[in-house]
Amino acid sequence: MKRQLTAIIEREGDGYVALCPDLDIASQGDTVQEARENLREALELFFESASPREIQERLRDEVYVTQVEVAVG
Repeated sequence: MKRQLTAIIEREGDGYVALCPDLDIASQGDTVQEARENLREALELFFESASPREIQERLRDEVYVTQVEVAVG
């Protein structure tokens, strides 16, 4: 079974950090692609090893990625 999850990737220092807010799982890599692949592997490992209850407790049904305009200065 396949599942679509959210991935947010941002530069941090010399590398990239990838976060899946749906499950609060993160990974990292030297490139965007490597960070994304490492996150995918971390998520697959989580689904292989976690109990159905842990998956249900951590999995968020709705995650929205949007932008917010704020006044600065």
